Formats: sequence, C-alpha cells, structure tokens
Amino acid sequence: MATITSADVAKLRRITLAGMMDCKKALEEADGNFDKAIEIIRKKGQAVASKRADREATEGVVLAKVSADGKYGAMTVLNSESDFVAKNEAFIAFATKILDLALDKKPASLDELKSLPMDGGKVGEKVIEYIGIIGEKLELSYFDKVEAAHVYAYIHPGNKLSTLVGFSKAGLSSQVYKDVAMQVAAMNPVAIDKADVPEKVIAQELEIGKEQARRDGKPEEMLDKIAQGKLSKFYKESTLLNQEFVKDNKQTIGQYLKSSDKSLTVTAFKRFTLNL
Repeated sequence: MATITSADVAKLRRITLAGMMDCKKALEEADGNFDKAIEIIRKKGQAVASKRADREATEGVVLAKVSADGKYGAMTVLNSESDFVAKNEAFIAFATKILDLALDKKPASLDELKSLPMDGGKVGEKVIEYIGIIGEKLELSYFDKVEAAHVYAYIHPGNKLSTLVGFSKAGLSSQVYKDVAMQVAAMNPVAIDKADVPEKVIAQELEIGKEQARRDGKPEEMLDKIAQGKLSKFYKESTLLNQEFVKDNKQTIGQYLKSSDKSLTVTAFKRFTLNL
C-alpha cells in the first residue's frame, strides 16, 4: 500500500477543497493515485447531491466584481440550503473563485461558466464535489455581466444583494459611481429610463391605473388620462434616472449624474438579491 504523506493530503485538498480527513481517506482508498482519489471525492459529491436533490437551496451568496481595467463586471450567485453555510469562509472563498474565473474568461452564459475548466474538472463538477464536502445542496444559479466605459460593483453587507452598474464615462469620483450602484440596490429600478421600460410593463401599468380609477368610481372617459398620470408616477419611482436620489431627494439620479459630468449617464445595470 502506498505511503500517504501530509504533503499528498494537502495537495489533494488544494485541488478538491475537501477536508483533510476526506482527502486522506480518498488517497488511501486510491492507493496514492491522485486521479482516482479525485474521482472518489467527486463521486461522494454526486451521491450527496442525489440524496438532496429535492431540497431547496434558497440561501447563499451574491457576489460581484470588476476587472482591473474597470470595463467589465461579473456577478454570480452560489446557493446553499442554510445561512450557516453561506456565511462559511471556505464557501465564500469557493464562490469568489468561481467569480474570479468568470471575470477572467468572460463566459457568454451561465451554462458556459459551468463548463469552464477549473482545478482539473469543470466549474459545474466542482460545485457537485463541494456538495460532498459541505453536505448541503448547492447550486450555481445565476451569472450576468456588464461591459461599459466604466463598471462599478456593489455588494451589500451580508452578501445577499449585489449590483453592477455600467457608466458612459470613466475617470470620475468613485463616490459618484458608488452612489448610483447603491441607489440601484436600495430602489430596485426596472429600467434605466422611460424608453427602456418594456412595452409589456407599460401596458400592464396602464391597465392597473385604469382599473384602480374604475374602482374609485371615476368616469369611463377619464380613465385613460388618469392611467397616464399613474404611469408618469411609475416612471418617476421605477426608472433609475428619474428616481429621486436617496441621499438628496431634491434631485433625480439623472440630475446628480449631470452635476458630476454633463456627459455622464448609466448604460446598463444588473441587480440580484436573495432573501433579506
């Protein structure tokens, strides 16, 4: 039987993120063969994943990060069953490793991210392996990206809510970028500006406005006008550039941006939140 050294165990642990005892047992079972030991740990993860397939993984972490040049941002969500696991440093480090890979490789989709090579396997396989280590259902459930002249990432304390915001211009005060990213986090806009609101949403809001007015006993010939007024209110409350700035409600986000630089605007944003 092969002699298993502490260096061998440490090496396998770096590759798989499994616990020291799990790595030692896998190497012993594999008679020192690293490929076989990795497969043993992988199968253990698959077995646990199968047993917990019907569980709900509604906790986890939402992470966002921007490339060194500031022009590309990525956001990922790694779900777990419990908040206890979501707060575990090793779990957060694993989720961060996936995010860093997404930032480096710039996959086109979540499926492409899951297929990227990572530590001798693929990202999706590593998530399954980690299920065997953690003992809970895990799921890499979300990936998105923003590309712009400047991108800012904001992670709300607790890792349950993150935003990515793309701006038309770089080189301005980081506080301006941060303020807008935090606005997106706090106010959850549906679009950047009025013209960006989907037609389906506009139609729905108009219908809601008319129905409310109808229930209030307003004349039928007034319903369209009332609904348009409610739609204007919706734009003000739900489109980023028209929202009141949470730090100064005397100006909108659009006005705040123009006060910093006349050509500055938001070109894209992403927001994701778990249970808060």
